[in-house]
Amino acid sequence: DLRTWGHVFHVNFFAPVVLARGLVGPLKRGQGSVVNVTSIAGARVHPFAGAAYATSKAALAALTREMAHDFGPLGIRVNAIAPGEVDTSILSEGTEDIVNRLPMRRLGQPSEVAEAIYFLCTSPSSYITGTEIEVNGGQHV
Repeated sequence: DLRTWGHVFHVNFFAPVVLARGLVGPLKRGQGSVVNVTSIAGARVHPFAGAAYATSKAALAALTREMAHDFGPLGIRVNAIAPGEVDTSILSEGTEDIVNRLPMRRLGQPSEVAEAIYFLCTSPSSYITGTEIEVNGGQHV
């Protein structure tokens, strides 16, 4: 229903917009980075995601590119990470079937996602902006 779509978009799309735009001043002063968390579901049909979630994450990926363009002249980099199947409490029943088809044949760990985010906030990634890094054990291939 439309209420579900509204809720999902408020959490997954509008909250990152409001947060990033609200922090432009401090981000500019600190030459900071924005890292949005998208999802593999934003680029490919996923059996457990649903249309509202997938569409909100696709919109966030597009927003990431637009914000990189808008914020770049201010010295602010904007990127995203798109996790695949990660070992968290929100895994759906049937995830093991997906994992068995992954090239790496395992779930990702939350620390692997966190390390990708950290990388995008540090100097080794200083010339990376507008990029979405897939952290998914090859699920996208």
